[in-house]
Formats: sequence, structure tokens, C-alpha cells
Amino acid sequence: MKLTKKEQSFLDEFKKISHYREASNLIAWDLRTKAPRKGIKQRSETLSYLSERLHQLQTSDRMKEFIDELRLSENPYIRRSIELVQREYDFHHKIPVEEFKAFVQFTSESESVWQEAKEKDDYSMFQPYLEKIVDYNIRFADYWGYEGHIYNAHLKHYEPGMTVDTLDGVFPKLQKDLSRLIEQVKASSFKPQIDQITVQFPKEKQEAFALHVLDQMGYDFEAGRLDETVHPFAIGINPQDVRVTTNYDEKDFRTAVFGTIHEGGHALYEQGFDPKLYGLPVCSATSMGIHESQSLFWENFIGRSKAFWNTNYSTFLTYAPESFKNLAPNEFYRSINEVKPSFIRIEADEMTYALHIMLRYEIEKGLLNGDLNVKDLPGIWNDKMKDYLGIEPSTDREGVLQDIHWAGGDFGYFPSYALGYIYGAQFKHTLEKEINIEQAIEQNELKKIKEWLNKHIHQHGSMKEPLDLLKDVTGEGLNHQYLVKYLTNKYSDIYGISLS
Repeated sequence: MKLTKKEQSFLDEFKKISHYREASNLIAWDLRTKAPRKGIKQRSETLSYLSERLHQLQTSDRMKEFIDELRLSENPYIRRSIELVQREYDFHHKIPVEEFKAFVQFTSESESVWQEAKEKDDYSMFQPYLEKIVDYNIRFADYWGYEGHIYNAHLKHYEPGMTVDTLDGVFPKLQKDLSRLIEQVKASSFKPQIDQITVQFPKEKQEAFALHVLDQMGYDFEAGRLDETVHPFAIGINPQDVRVTTNYDEKDFRTAVFGTIHEGGHALYEQGFDPKLYGLPVCSATSMGIHESQSLFWENFIGRSKAFWNTNYSTFLTYAPESFKNLAPNEFYRSINEVKPSFIRIEADEMTYALHIMLRYEIEKGLLNGDLNVKDLPGIWNDKMKDYLGIEPSTDREGVLQDIHWAGGDFGYFPSYALGYIYGAQFKHTLEKEINIEQAIEQNELKKIKEWLNKHIHQHGSMKEPLDLLKDVTGEGLNHQYLVKYLTNKYSDIYGISLS
């Protein structure tokens, strides 16, 4: 790539930012996987220091100079990079540096408190931390400024171009469609044989199968690794070091297997960035919704498909307990796709998953605009679970304390999960026009699917805005009907009824 002297100077300056980000991400990974508890406070202070230095670089006069002088660059990669750097500059520059430093250190400690509160099922331990985090997020929104709902100030950082008005126009329709399908499924006489798949399954065997599936997907183990954590995540240390984590439940293998496939989908996205983007701000995901579209694509449209298990069940049995051999492949497939409202978001079935997201979205909006109070959240959460899913948690561990996001200060993130599901269904519909997905899976050609995703989505990094990328790939804007159609067809077959 031919660069002017000023453009090269900009990339040299950005490289410093990349170094601090890499160090920060490595510490974040360590805190969530390997770090001993007694070392967390010191590690949090280190992370706070790195964040302060990162903040200074992103808001420096020198960076502002680059933004002003290169915004009209003739190089499209530099021009788009400057747009992204401008966003980061505005995001950080408007927050007082000492306040941002305090926020980073506080949320790092908060994650540790959240984990302990979850283990002890004690919301009162976490409540004062969440109250302070909500206050931070309200102040930050005021610093940034926003149009319409205060939630827009946070939403745009995860999903550029998305607004509360758009979500409030789509989510109620999706909720209505999903609720209708769920009620029809409940009326079915078919009952999955869950007791036959929720049996003792050694962690080591689960891990071995998870590694096998990651390899099938085309995950590059020379540019990543698989580790254990409490709350699964994938993290890009740099473009050639993208790590996956999972959680093991020896009484339910689905947690680890589908969790690994999900996080593997995230990792494939970042491993798929075009090398010519390396070292540029555009070497990043264009939005969390697009990121989630890739993880949910692999977890649900591939990992939970009939074709996948028709092809992989015999291999799975070499890792699984003997009792699984008494279960026919089709019955196994129907069982792992049971539709049943559950308390835990990351363990939710395909039909109910988006309802978990809408619940959190409504709570976040209420907390930020002052309609809801942090001290009342356990009861509010349980009431909304009854409204959305017809069930009520008996503990806060399986209710309001289950997610790490709020402990990390991540307000505005949750809608990306539901948007990703919608985006993913639209990408699937488009992919099927070129590739027979079922045939590719049955012929062990998952890498053919990966290559299509690389070409149309991954390689572009953040060169395109999320809704522009969606339009370029699918030919249309946000459309939840493809997701509804997918669920209707799949679960009509599984439950032996005609859903509509």
C-alpha cells in the first residue's frame, strides 16, 4: 500500500495504540482464565494504567492533527481508518481522563466481585458496584451527547447506525412471532429425551470433541488456543492470536460443545481479516452485531443442524459415554434442539434466545433513563422472565447475576446478540443461493462455508458500516422474517407439527 509521509506517520502513531491494546487484551484474557484471585487487584491497577495511556494516545493533540489532515485522504483504507479513529477520539476525549481511568479500574474489580457474588448467589454484594456503573454510564452519555433516547449514546458504540427507534420497531414484532411459535411447540406431543443426553460426560472428553469441531470449522490453532473460563468469550490479542474460551458442565455437554462452536465463530471472523488490513484501524469487526452473526451462524445454523449431526454423530460417540449409543442419531438431533424456556441466556434454545436479549434491552433502557432502580433489579428481572418466557428464577445466580456484561460496564451491548441472529439468518439465506449448506456439511466441507464468509464478510474488517455490509451481501436492510422462517421450518420438522 503506497502511503504519503503523513499517512505513514499516522500508522506509526496508531501502532502505539495497538501495542497498548494488545497488552490490555492479554491481561483481560488472563483475568478471566488463569489469574490467581489474590493477584487480581494489582492486575486491575496495571490494566487501569494501560487504559490511561491508551486514552492519552487516542485523545492527543497529535491524533487530532492526523484526523484533521487525513480525513480527505485519497487512500480509502486511510480515509476509513480516520473515520474510526475520529469515533474513538470523540468517545474518549469527551470523558475526563481521570474519570475514565477510575472507571476502568472499578469495572475490573467489579468483574471479580460479580464472579464471587454469582458463586455465592448474593446480589447484595454486587448491587453497590452496579449502582456506580450505571451512574458512570449515565454521565458518559451526557458527555458524548445523543439524539432521542439516552440509550442511543451507548448503542452506537457497539452497533453504528442503529437506534432505539429501529430496535423498538423490530423487537416487538420478533417477540410476537417467537411467542406464537413457542406456544405452538408447547402443544406438540413430542417430548425430547433430555434425560438421555444430560448424563455424566468427563470434561476431558468434551474438550477433545470441542477441539475436533474447531478444527473442522477451519480454526487456526497456530493463531489461537482453547481455554476454560466461567463465562465463555473469544478475544483477539492481535490478528494472528485470536483465543477461544469455553465452560464445561459434566452433566450437560451442550454447554461446552455449542459454547465452543459459538466462540469459534467469533474467532473465525477475526482470523479472517484480510492481511492487508493488519496494522490499520480497519483491522477490526465492523460491529458487535456482525460479530454475533458469525458466532450464531456457526453455533445454530451449522452446529445444531441435522446435517451436522448426521455427519458427526459417529465421531461424537467415540468421545461420549456409552449410554449415548442407545440413542439414534435423529432422536439425538431432536433432543439437542429441544424448545424449552430456560433461565440461562447462553444455554437458551434457538427459539427462546432472542427473548432473553429483549428482556435485557428493556432493563438497560430503564436503568439509563431512570425508570428502573438497581436495588429493585432481582424482582424486575424475575417479573420480566415471567412475561417473556413464562418462568421465574429461584436464585439470582440463574437470574440477574448470570451475565458479566454489566460488571464490565458494557451497556448497549446486548441488542447486538439479537441483531446478530437476524443478520445471520439473512446471510444464511443469501449463502444458500450459492452453496448447498446441507450438502457441504454432509461432505465435511465446512471450510467451503468458511471461505464464503471470509470473502463476503470477514475479510472486510470494518471497511464497511454494519448496515452497509448487510445490504451489500444480502441486497436488503434489516429483516427479521428470514429468522422466523428458518425457525418455523426447522422446528416444524423436529416437533412433527406445522408451525405457522
